[in-house]
Amino acid sequence: MLIYKCKFCDDEMFSDIYKITVTRSGLFYEVEGKTITRTDQFDDALIGANASAEEACEGIDASSISGCDIVLNHNLRETGFTKKSFMVFIKEYCKKLKAWLEVNDPDRVEAFQEGCKKEVKKIVDDYDNLQFFTGESMNPEGMVGLLNYREDGTTPFMIFFKDGLIEEKC
Repeated sequence: MLIYKCKFCDDEMFSDIYKITVTRSGLFYEVEGKTITRTDQFDDALIGANASAEEACEGIDASSISGCDIVLNHNLRETGFTKKSFMVFIKEYCKKLKAWLEVNDPDRVEAFQEGCKKEVKKIVDDYDNLQFFTGESMNPEGMVGLLNYREDGTTPFMIFFKDGLIEEKC
């Protein structure tokens, strides 16, 4: 299995258990998830409690959480941006990625810059439909994954900067 981690803060963002495609620009991984509900149940017997046969069973306490499986499985944390603060973040993040590419993969810099101009504009135009997620550490220097839904309104997908990730085998 491959785990995809943020290059700048080592947070796990997603794994290869999902359907992953590279966008036409080659700039992003698009990762398709599912909306799921998880229920955690508390069983009194686990702590040594033993209901008497004469007592009415009070049942099991349960709590549930719903959301995109990518977010839940990788402990991503929702963060908020105004459109203006997102523009500031994305410009700085792209500069940081470009600087890393200039040192580590100079042949990729031109394609990255061209892709950024077009793709960031699309993201900003779609701002109202997006949710923003950081890795578990919530490191402000780290990657922000963008969550959206397909036209069906129920199938979630996330996009992540391809150049901002490290693939790690598990």
